[in-house]
Amino acid sequence: MIVESKLEPSLASFRQTVLAGDYFIHIVKSGQTFRILDLEGNQAADTLFYNASDPSERYSAIDTIREQGNIYLTTGTKLLSSQCNEMLEIVADTCGRHDTLGGACATESNTVRYALDKKCMHACRDSWMLAVAEHEEFGIGKRDITHNINFFMNVPVTADGQLTFEDGISDAGKYVEMKAIMDVIVLISNCPQLNNPCNAYNPTPIEVLVWD
Repeated sequence: MIVESKLEPSLASFRQTVLAGDYFIHIVKSGQTFRILDLEGNQAADTLFYNASDPSERYSAIDTIREQGNIYLTTGTKLLSSQCNEMLEIVADTCGRHDTLGGACATESNTVRYALDKKCMHACRDSWMLAVAEHEEFGIGKRDITHNINFFMNVPVTADGQLTFEDGISDAGKYVEMKAIMDVIVLISNCPQLNNPCNAYNPTPIEVLVWD
């Protein structure tokens, strides 16, 4: 559901541009609102969430999908944890829907989906692994990298139950905005994928904004 935010970017307490292929890791406090902004359009932001007090509790695609009865996320969706606690709620969305099933690109999946010579290409899992290696203070390791949300990504389900990767449905200036219900670690890989149309074969920057 398309709902615009009333928050002014100029009043944000935190702003950071995340280049294509880079990671973002940050704690958003309970009660704060944060926005992922698609600066140039058709980008995919592969995102993981963790309870900042206990990172073993993390976003659960299974529980979120089951409780809302929908595989796509948009305004009003409450993101549930692996302990069925509410982590965040989507409070504004100018894109309309976001993917929960497509997963994140990895060197292994690049090889299987595309070609052996694609294995050396940068992938979202590489970005996440770099993030947790460079920020041990968050208490996240390799075993904590599980299913994610692909904000702005378009992964339709076909009539026979298959997934397809299509051109994104976002555009320059579109965003998704969430209010934190608990203190959460936000870990984003701004997708570097060049082999499928999730970002029009042209990865571009995003911006993250936080309001108190």
